[in-house]
Amino acid sequence: MIDAQGFRPNVGIILANDAGELLWARRIGQNAWQFPQGGIQRDESPEAALYRELHEEVGLRPADVAVLGATRGWLRYRLPPHLIRRRQRPTCIGQKQVWFLLRLVADEARVQLDACANPEFDAWNWVSYWHPLSQIVAFKRDVYQKALEELAPVLFPQGAPRPPADPGPGQPPAVDAIRPGS
Repeated sequence: MIDAQGFRPNVGIILANDAGELLWARRIGQNAWQFPQGGIQRDESPEAALYRELHEEVGLRPADVAVLGATRGWLRYRLPPHLIRRRQRPTCIGQKQVWFLLRLVADEARVQLDACANPEFDAWNWVSYWHPLSQIVAFKRDVYQKALEELAPVLFPQGAPRPPADPGPGQPPAVDAIRPGS
């Protein structure tokens, strides 16, 4: 489902633990890390897409999480030209996303990356709140920053940790800290 401007509706999922760390997942077969996210299907609400994607990508059910907040509106990013499938109709030029902030209320052992037939991730880790800004692919960075900035007061009502001054490219979490998918 692509809108009239060429953007695919999508949900983004920021899952926090009680320490304010965020679940950061590695795309299967790649050294690319991101938050869980996925498309909103026709006649599906963003909330329904959130729970469907949460289960498909990290194996969690609604009872495993508490929804703390969501961005007020759509956050958009454009795909780089080499990723646009120009023969696809309608052509998708990017995604528009509603981001949800969740707290894990179940044991972290409930995270299961192979809950669906075609897993998207093969490992995950808890990372500090602003860590994703230095790791995410450049074309998604502005959306990640806007979502994290908007939702930080919800997770940290006494004041969020300070964001880094310049979130340039960095390194993935140390290998010994990575939790495998199964």
